[in-house]
Amino acid sequence: MALSIALIVLLGLLSDYLFNRIKLPGLLGMLIVGILCGPYVFNIIQPELLKVSADLRMVALIVILLRAGLELRKDTLNRVGKTVIMMSCIPAIFEGAIVTLLAPYIFDISYLEAAILGAILAAVSPAVVVPLMLKFIDQKKGVKKGIPTLLLGASSVDDVFVIVIFSILLGMYTGSNPDIWVKLLEIPESIIIGIALGALSGYMLFRLFETFRLRATKMTIIVVAVSVLLTWVEEKLKTKIAASALLGVMTIGFILIEKCEIRAHKISHKLTKIWIFAEILLFVLVGAQVNITVAWKAGLAGAALIVVALIGRSIGTYLSVMGSDLNFKERLFCVISYIPKATVQAAIGAVPLEAGVKSGDIILAVAVLSILLTAPIGAIGIEKMGNKWLEKEK
Repeated sequence: MALSIALIVLLGLLSDYLFNRIKLPGLLGMLIVGILCGPYVFNIIQPELLKVSADLRMVALIVILLRAGLELRKDTLNRVGKTVIMMSCIPAIFEGAIVTLLAPYIFDISYLEAAILGAILAAVSPAVVVPLMLKFIDQKKGVKKGIPTLLLGASSVDDVFVIVIFSILLGMYTGSNPDIWVKLLEIPESIIIGIALGALSGYMLFRLFETFRLRATKMTIIVVAVSVLLTWVEEKLKTKIAASALLGVMTIGFILIEKCEIRAHKISHKLTKIWIFAEILLFVLVGAQVNITVAWKAGLAGAALIVVALIGRSIGTYLSVMGSDLNFKERLFCVISYIPKATVQAAIGAVPLEAGVKSGDIILAVAVLSILLTAPIGAIGIEKMGNKWLEKEK
């Protein structure tokens, strides 16, 4: 396993360098390295590492979401709060509805199976969006209107919304007969409890750091460890109550920067260094989940469905930001930023097949194809258009 990690790091750094040289996002190179090194192409990554891949990807995602939380500002959140709520559900509804209506004609599947596919496709990827938004925050681009903060918050809540809808639809198919209204209540429940757990954890960490005056490195290790514990709590509580651990992780960072900005900046600085390694692990291991052979089965019909659904998603995204103070180009930037898919599709794309859904193989193929098509296009679009359209604060 150590050899695989060494190869991932070296190849990841090399791809990041090469892609930056040709003015493309480095994460795109890391995804390609993951696809090539994964079990479906050259099978270079050892099976032992792939077995713990989900845990490693979760830790990497925690690192970047902590950094995101440490960049959130109360005044900015207050300004973009309404738009965050709109963007967390309306684009997903538009995309999911289009897939539900068209997929039965394209793949000869039932409307319920199409809705399950729509729920999987409707999730935006925080793994792609969050690092790029933090990069714009570091460059002071779009921060005056809170555009990176808007997209940080909306992309995280979007995933909560989509995963709950997915669980309802899958339960309906498998005959577990979930109470739909009870399940829908899990959306605000998951958000509120996740934020509450994060706020409590953040305040306890603040008091701990105030009392013991630890060095920045030790504080950072403790913050990451507590964030990992939050994901464990979510797993243990999921049969009783819904709680979004990832929203809780962002809230920890938000509480720390509100309570002591100097200390929070020290932790953020350390996390920036950890992210150099975590980023490589995250994107290479996400790429390793992509089975090109499966994606190929979706064919042109799958690609056409994804494109049409993205058009619907883009309309929903634009409608969501119409009431904001963003200009036309900034609204288009938000539309582009909501294109990438990777994390959720890699995590739950195979679940319908494992659950015995008749068209599970088709659903998995389209989910994988959506990663291959949208992650690169979205990442390139975000970086290129963000640099051109977002105003840099003086």
